[in-house]
Amino acid sequence: MNYRFLFLPVVLLAIICGGCTPSEPGVSNETTPRISINNITQFEGDADSEFVFQVRLSEASNEIVEVNYTTESNTALVDLDYVATQGTLEFAPSETLKEIVVEIVTDTLREEDDEFKVLLSNPFNATILEGEGVGTIRNDDTFVFIPEDGYITPESYGGYTLAWADEFNGSELDPTCWTHELGAGGWGNQELQRYTNDEANSFLADGKLVIEARNDGGEFTSARLVTVDKKEFGFGRIDIRAKLPQGQGIWPALWMLGANFPESGWPVCGEIDVMELVGHEPNKVHGTAHWGPQGQSWSHNHGNSIELFDETFGDKFHVFSIIWDVNTIRWFMDDTQYFSINQNTVGSQAYPFNQNFFFIFNVAVGGLWPGNPDSSTIFPQRMIVDYIRVFQK
Repeated sequence: MNYRFLFLPVVLLAIICGGCTPSEPGVSNETTPRISINNITQFEGDADSEFVFQVRLSEASNEIVEVNYTTESNTALVDLDYVATQGTLEFAPSETLKEIVVEIVTDTLREEDDEFKVLLSNPFNATILEGEGVGTIRNDDTFVFIPEDGYITPESYGGYTLAWADEFNGSELDPTCWTHELGAGGWGNQELQRYTNDEANSFLADGKLVIEARNDGGEFTSARLVTVDKKEFGFGRIDIRAKLPQGQGIWPALWMLGANFPESGWPVCGEIDVMELVGHEPNKVHGTAHWGPQGQSWSHNHGNSIELFDETFGDKFHVFSIIWDVNTIRWFMDDTQYFSINQNTVGSQAYPFNQNFFFIFNVAVGGLWPGNPDSSTIFPQRMIVDYIRVFQK
């Protein structure tokens, strides 16, 4: 037998099949299209809307191409923020674009931006290049649900006249009363936040002032509002109804500085802390007075605190008050007195509390007293002020 003639077909077969590999199930030996899906960022809007994800083939195929898809929650929640969907996309020969529609559920609540995903899997006659599409629902609402329950004080007192009040009605802060103080730099207490005048950090909602501390991608922002040169008072009864934030590193305050602060500085101007709270102790508020000579970098101070035993100051509204007379100040929480000072409290130091003072409302983040936020701290945190009322004799 002539083996030369038997060898030739084998050689030809090897040449013809050289470089060939077996086809994977569902994938042809022609160039395989690659599948990708886009990301989408849209505002939530005021009416139910849709996110339309585009799923593309890198090139047209001569065969039917299929791929499965399903939604997956991240911070967005099924039925509260979006409607879950799943299925299979089928690309006919020559088709390169398909769409996945996800219904977005809208509301009027102010909240953080939320995310969900659309995941691709199990391709047929194709491979997946980018199989995860992220949908970011941008929140554009301003309504904050604020339960009204809690302590409330009267709109008048015998022997007093209402000298000034802000009930925080309307759509924006009254510029004849309030100014935003801006900037970072620690504010003398190694605080971490940057104060802004952005609506994200301070706004009116449902007849309330909301000061919101946020963690914006690793930068802490908040607001600090003052009445300096606009609303300044000496003596009387001051009521501030508020619901407080909480959490490690959160530091809300409702307080006052002497009107001579711009000229004389702190602590000689005097400081009256109507209310302070450090967020890791959410059931305790503090009332404090600060004083000291001009140019001193620290203050003399005296204060006390009051606690709730079965709830926190974030659960409902409470009213923080001072009754302020010549040479005497008394502190109250829900009309319960828990602290007082008089002229003798400051000893030989000058008593700075018989002059006009202005108000400061702020929520600090971090600092020497509360410490810094940690993994347990939830953002955003909000201090909600229902009213401030100043009564004088």
